[in-house]
Amino acid sequence: MLVIVGVAAVALGASTTAGVAAVSRPVPAVAVSPAPGEAVGVAYPVTVSFAEPVADRGLAERGITFSAPTVPDGEFAWLDDATVRFTPAEYWPAHSTITVDAVGLKSSFQTGAVVLGVADIDAHTFTVSIDGEVAREMPASMGKSGFATPIGDFTALEKQSVVVMDSRTIGIPLDDPEGYKLTVYDAVRVTWGGVYVHGAPWSTGSQGYANVSHGCINLSPDNADWYYNNVSIGDPIVVQA
Repeated sequence: MLVIVGVAAVALGASTTAGVAAVSRPVPAVAVSPAPGEAVGVAYPVTVSFAEPVADRGLAERGITFSAPTVPDGEFAWLDDATVRFTPAEYWPAHSTITVDAVGLKSSFQTGAVVLGVADIDAHTFTVSIDGEVAREMPASMGKSGFATPIGDFTALEKQSVVVMDSRTIGIPLDDPEGYKLTVYDAVRVTWGGVYVHGAPWSTGSQGYANVSHGCINLSPDNADWYYNNVSIGDPIVVQA
């Protein structure tokens, strides 16, 4: 059974002509992300772009509806005057079709399995479960003192097979004792600030025992490759102490 939430009503504003009743006019949506037919992780946020700046954001939010086997609660956040993002508080149902109706613009995307990665800072592990079953528990190394890995709920933002990590991008000169410029492989971005899950052959001796990174979640090359090949953009990542 499908559950449908939301009310289709969006307004730019009201007429200011004297003696004429205020009339709302709809703002057409021009794009929805995920793209039609795209397969994403169960924590993927939905972004709607409108053709014009939206004056009444509350009405715009109520104009975005979802149809799915179950529809999670969530929060809207405006990225700019014409772009809003809905982030589910829980997960979209796995192995499902999610339909979005944004003021008449309809789009559907697919979800796969629930691939949940949990980084435990104190236990020095990164554990991945698939549809509730532990698939692999991996030794890991997280951020050392002064470079703590952020704690919280995240999603896999992008996957990059090769990334050059340069400490100058976070304000650390290369000639500083903490400076670095490294080529890393099988990198899954956790934050736009530069935290990744990635292969780190130089820290395998510390993985499972000590936190020695500059904030990233370090895995062995084999484990990083396995996670890279099993995770989808939008899959949840939890970092806990």
